[in-house]
Amino acid sequence: MGRCQLCQQHSSLIAADLGLCLACIRNRPAESRRIAIDNHGRIRQRWGLPPQAPDSADGVACDLCVNCCRIDEGDFGYCVLRQNVRGKLEGVTALRGKLTWYHDPLPTNCVGDWICPGGTGCGYPEYAYKKGPEYGYRNLAVFPHACTFHCLYCQNWHFRDRTLDNRYETVENFAGAVDAKTACICYFGGDPSPQLPFLLRASRMAREENPDRILRICWETNGAMSKRLLEKMADFALASGGCIKFDLKAWDDTLHLALTGVTNRQTLENFAWLAQQANQRPQPPLLIASTLMVPGYIDGREVSQIAEFIAALNPETPYSLLGFHPDYHMSDLPPTSRQQARECLEAARQAGLKRLKVGNMHLLW
Repeated sequence: MGRCQLCQQHSSLIAADLGLCLACIRNRPAESRRIAIDNHGRIRQRWGLPPQAPDSADGVACDLCVNCCRIDEGDFGYCVLRQNVRGKLEGVTALRGKLTWYHDPLPTNCVGDWICPGGTGCGYPEYAYKKGPEYGYRNLAVFPHACTFHCLYCQNWHFRDRTLDNRYETVENFAGAVDAKTACICYFGGDPSPQLPFLLRASRMAREENPDRILRICWETNGAMSKRLLEKMADFALASGGCIKFDLKAWDDTLHLALTGVTNRQTLENFAWLAQQANQRPQPPLLIASTLMVPGYIDGREVSQIAEFIAALNPETPYSLLGFHPDYHMSDLPPTSRQQARECLEAARQAGLKRLKVGNMHLLW
C-alpha cells in the first residue's frame, strides 16, 4: 500500500515509488511536479541513466524529441543513445541503431489490429493482400532499445539493459530481414523517437528493395518526436498504407509528468497536426490512439478530456482503452477493474468518439 508524500494518505491505488495520489497531483500541481521529478530521477539513477534531460548551456544540442537535450562533454542524453565526445555526438546514428526484431504471424495482437489492413483487410487491394485478415503473411516487429519517456508502469522495461550495451545493428542487416511474406513493419519499443534517423533510413531501404508490392510502415509511439521527423514518419505511413498509433498517456500535464517523467505538450501538438494529415487517407486510418487505464490515476475524467481532444479533431479516430498490468515501478497497483474500464469507455463515448475498443480484456478483473 502506497503513501502520498503530500497528504499522507495510504491507499492500494497509490504507487509507492511515485508517492503521489491523484487528488494531490490535480490539486497541488507545483508540489507534485517537484516530488515526481525527484522520484523519477532517483529511479533513473539506479539504472545508470541521467536523472533529468541534460540542459548545459555549453552542451551539444540534440533536437530529435521533446527533451531537447544539451549534452555536456562526456555526458549522455536522456535516452542514453548519444554521448558528447569531444564536442560531437557519438553512439546511435542514421547508419547504426540499437534494436532487435522478429517476425510475428498476421493477424497480430498489436493495438491497431482491429482497424488495420493486416487484421481486417481494410484498404484491399491497394494496401492489403486479402479482403480479411492476412493469414499466411507476417509482420516484422521492431523493438528499438531506448525511450524518450520514463514511464513508471513500463511493460517492456527490460530493454534498458540493451540501451546501455555496445551492440549495434546496421541498416543493411535490418532491411535484409524483410522477406516475401512480410506485409508490414511495425516499430514499437521503447519508442522509435530517439532512433528515427536510423529507422527512417531503414524503412526507405526496405521499401526500395521490395518495390511494386505491399509493405506497410507502422509506428507505435509516445508522439514526442520533433515535428520534422513526424512529417517523415507520416509520409512513409501514408504512402504504404500504414498507421501511426499515439499513446496518449494522460491529459493533465502534471499527471503525465508524474507517470512518465516528461511533459505531454509536444505529444498533443503532434497529434493535432497528424489528425489534419489523416484526412488525406481515411481508410485505412492513418492515426489511431490508445490510453492505458492505470488504476488510481487514469480515471473517467482523464479519459473524457483525452477523448474530447480527439473528437474535436476527428470523432472517427480509432481509440483503444487498454487494460493495465502491474509492472516496473507500479507493480504494487492492481490490474484495471471491469468497473474502471466501463467508466472509461462510457466517458470516451460521451465525449463523441465513434470507434472505440477495450484492449487487453484478459487483464481486467
